[in-house]
Amino acid sequence: MKKIMLSLIAIMCLAGFSSLSFAEDMGKTKDEMKGEMKGKMKAKKSKMKAKHNEMKGEMKGEMKEIKDETKGEMKGATGK
Repeated sequence: MKKIMLSLIAIMCLAGFSSLSFAEDMGKTKDEMKGEMKGKMKAKKSKMKAKHNEMKGEMKGEMKEIKDETKGEMKGATGK
């Protein structure tokens, strides 16, 4: 009876240690996945920001052309 109790206690201790080890591994995996996701999101964000800046530059160019045309028309109208 004593041997059975000791063996049960030993098995319970091993199970407890293995579950702690498993939990630690899961924590490491979570951290790795979190790091990967941050990297992907950062790449997407920089790509979107570059696209935004490109579009902003195009719009500034178009607005400058329109402004220059309007100035030319206004000068022509006042010059007559």
